[in-house]
Amino acid sequence: VQLQASGGGLVRAGGSLRLSCVASGRTFNTNVMGWFRQAPGKEREFVTAITWSGYSTYYTDSVKGRFTVSRDNAKNTVYLQVNTLKFEDAAVYYCAARASRFSAVTMRASDYDYWGQGTLVTVSQ
Repeated sequence: VQLQASGGGLVRAGGSLRLSCVASGRTFNTNVMGWFRQAPGKEREFVTAITWSGYSTYYTDSVKGRFTVSRDNAKNTVYLQVNTLKFEDAAVYYCAARASRFSAVTMRASDYDYWGQGTLVTVSQ
């Protein structure tokens, strides 16, 4: 099982990026998927998660209204649209998936069983 995150890069403050996470090795269309991030010197933090159906999404307060998570189960892919980037958004972004089917959304990193390698988002002036 592998989660491959991509789409990070260098962007000016106020700009946008679209992160993608493609799963391989098994399907995750019945699993919660999430995005976490980790800035230098800080702990990994929850950003957003999406239920298996895509009907429900959850965000940490600092990204509400700016970030949008979505998924395409036919492509085994989850996306994170990040808009109006701020300096404090700079981090390595990780996608993650829960192994249990139809499980509930959780913000605890320890509840996620599969992790991608991370994609770096850098925000400049």
